[in-house]
Amino acid sequence: MVHERFVHRFNRQEPRQTALVYMRGLIASLERKNGWTLAEEAGHAGPDRIHRLLNRIEWDADEVLDDVRGYVVEHLGDPQAVLIVDDTGFLKKGIRSAGVQRQYSGTAGRTENSQIGVFLAYATPRGRTLIDRRLYLPTSWTDDRERCRGAGIDDNVAFATKVVMAKAMVRRAVRDKIPFGWVTADAAYGFSKGWRFELEQADVFHVMATTRHDTVVTRWSIDHPVHDLFPGLPRQKWKRRSCGAGAHGPRLYDWARVEVRPWHREDRRHWVIARRSVSRPEEISYYIAYCPAQTTLDQLVSVAGSRWAVEECFQTAKQECGLDDYQVRRYPGWHRHMTLAIAAHACLTVLRARELDTEKAETDPPSSSTSASRRSDA
Repeated sequence: MVHERFVHRFNRQEPRQTALVYMRGLIASLERKNGWTLAEEAGHAGPDRIHRLLNRIEWDADEVLDDVRGYVVEHLGDPQAVLIVDDTGFLKKGIRSAGVQRQYSGTAGRTENSQIGVFLAYATPRGRTLIDRRLYLPTSWTDDRERCRGAGIDDNVAFATKVVMAKAMVRRAVRDKIPFGWVTADAAYGFSKGWRFELEQADVFHVMATTRHDTVVTRWSIDHPVHDLFPGLPRQKWKRRSCGAGAHGPRLYDWARVEVRPWHREDRRHWVIARRSVSRPEEISYYIAYCPAQTTLDQLVSVAGSRWAVEECFQTAKQECGLDDYQVRRYPGWHRHMTLAIAAHACLTVLRARELDTEKAETDPPSSSTSASRRSDA
C-alpha cells in the first residue's frame, strides 16, 4: 500500500491516520472533497484534524513525495518511460492564496484569477501518473516578501519561471535515478533552447514541441527557421501515423523529419519533426528531437504523442483524486495537498495496472469490490 511507504515521515499516530483518512477521502465518491466532506466521510466531528495535517503539523511533503515516487518506480518503472512536463490552473477567489493572481490558465482557456502548478508526469505502457509538483509564484508575489511570509513562503524562495521549475524537476528525477528514456513537453517549455541544450549535455533524449519561429543549425545556416525545412520535401517523405488513441479513435497526422545539426556524435542524431493535420494541411506543428542514431520516425512519433498522457493525468487526478479540491491558502499546504493527491492517483494507477495484468478491461465499470479495494489499497 502506498500509505505504508511514508508513514514513518510522521512523528505521531494522529497525522499517520489522518493522512490515510485524507487519501481515502480523495478517492471516495464525493461530489466535493474539502475539509468538511473528508472529515464527514471519515466520521470526524469536524475538519480540525484535516486542517492540522495540511497547515500545522510538522512533516516534509518532499520526503513523502520521494516515497511515492519509489512506489511508482517499483510498480511501473520502465527504462523507456517518458517524463512529461506541463502545467495546469486552479481557479481561485480572493488574493490571499499563495501564487494567486489574474493570469492565463490553460484549464480555463483564458485569463482568470488562479494558481498555476507545474507538474511532472511518468508515462509507461502500463500506466501514467504524476510524480512531482511545484506552485508557480508570479513576480507580483516574489517582489513582495511581506505578502510571501503571510502565505508561508520562505524568504529563500525566489522567482522562477515555469521552465526553470521544469528543469529542476527533471534534474531531480535524474538525480534520484528514476528509470526513463525520454523527456517531452509542449512548446511553452520545448521552445527553450537553453533547456534543450542542458538535456543534450546530460545525454537525456527528448522530443520537445516548439514553435514555427524557432531556428536550428543546418548545413546551410546557423539560424534556419524550422518551418522553412519542409515546404520542398518530397511527398514520399511524409508518413501517416497515429500518435496515440484519442476520444474519437487514433490521432492520425502526416509526419516528416529533417536531420539538423550536422556536426554531432556518431551515435546521436538531431531532428526537426513536422506534424501536419490530415484535414487541414496548412496546420503544422513542430518538434525538435535529440536521440540515438538508430531511432525511427515511428519511435519519435510515439514519444511526441505521449505528451497527452499528462492531460489524462490532470483529468483523472481532478475527477477521481481531488487534485483541484483544496481549501489551503498557504504555500506549504498547497504542496502537502498536491503530494497526497498524487499519492492517491499513483495508488489508482497501480491498481489499474494490476487489473490490466489480469486481462480485465480498463474500461469495465467499477464493481463494489473494486471500489472497496481502491480504498484499502491507499
